[in-house]
Formats: sequence, structure tokens, C-alpha cells
Amino acid sequence: MAKVSKNAKVAQRAANAQNNTSRDFVKVVKSIKDPETGKYTYKELMIHKDKVKEFFANK
Repeated sequence: MAKVSKNAKVAQRAANAQNNTSRDFVKVVKSIKDPETGKYTYKELMIHKDKVKEFFANK
């Protein structure tokens, strides 16, 4: 089993903090009601966590 030093892990986290990493993205699900049939459909997206409020504000 390979071991990774603590310093290497800390350096990796610092490097990832500067880039857009997968930890900065979240999955959002919005339900949309069809006005004609009354049925719901769901829109799923992976978006950056800073744009979540914008996603839910748009109709």
C-alpha cells in the first residue's frame, strides 16, 4: 500500500482551492409544472455552488 505524506495532501488541497474543482459543483433539481397537463417534470443540472440562487430564481 502506498502512503502519501500529510504535507503532500495539504499542498494538493491548496492547489485545488485555486482551481474550480468538483467540490465547487453541486447537483440541483428543479420541478417544473406543465400548465396544460398539470404534470411535473424535473430539470437536473450540475452547476457551480455560487450560481445556485440564480438557477432557482429564473423561471
